[in-house]
Amino acid sequence: MNYLKFLLLGVGFGIMMAKAEIISWFRIYEMFRFESFHMYGTIGSAVTLGVLFIFLIKKFQITTQEGEPMSIAPKKMSITRYLLGGILFGLGWALAGACPGPMFVLVGYGYLSLLIVISGAVMGTFIYGIFRKRLPH
Repeated sequence: MNYLKFLLLGVGFGIMMAKAEIISWFRIYEMFRFESFHMYGTIGSAVTLGVLFIFLIKKFQITTQEGEPMSIAPKKMSITRYLLGGILFGLGWALAGACPGPMFVLVGYGYLSLLIVISGAVMGTFIYGIFRKRLPH
């Protein structure tokens, strides 16, 4: 019962992605061909909201449900790391036609071939976990 709120939040997020057409392979294709602003506007809005919420969390010292202070650990910036990670993520996104969140929504819509993509993503995450200590972070 504790996880019901997370299930409802996930279902709501999936509905929002479907209604915004950000699960559409055609919209993703348009984005990678620089033919439409739709996806860039959606991603830009999400980044802007994320920056705003992080600012508000820091400004008002918002705590977790358990009363613990929220904190974001500083990260060492590495252009090479982020560039390589972005290229790999983008290639996977372009080849699969979906990024991780919409993959589950597409399965819910009946595109069961995305289960292959999801299993590949899980396998990639597992392999990353094995090699994580040897990778530059």
